Amino acid sequence: MASENVHTFTDDNFEKEVLQSDIPVLVDFWATWCAPCKAIAPLIDTVASEYEGRVKVGKVNVDDNPATPGKYGVRGIPTVILIKDGKVLDQVVGAIPKAQLEALINKAL
Repeated sequence: MASENVHTFTDDNFEKEVLQSDIPVLVDFWATWCAPCKAIAPLIDTVASEYEGRVKVGKVNVDDNPATPGKYGVRGIPTVILIKDGKVLDQVVGAIPKAQLEALINKAL
């Protein structure tokens, strides 16, 4: 279960919640059947709490929201994309360690 600091992004709210955000946004593209996605879920929850107020953290279920991953070229999951001022700063594919995720986030701070 995602922490209260992890937002749910959809095809319908992505523009408003992510692209128009006044703080950087870390987006985790995932699916319920994806084992590596489940493996990094606790890490996503942790950074959402640790960076609360400085970075918005959320998830996009690729099965329920196929348009958004298509726009960002998401081919494999988990894919984590860092967006600031409506533009992609960086992205990584696969289950990554916390230090790598923090390094990604720090590019936007």
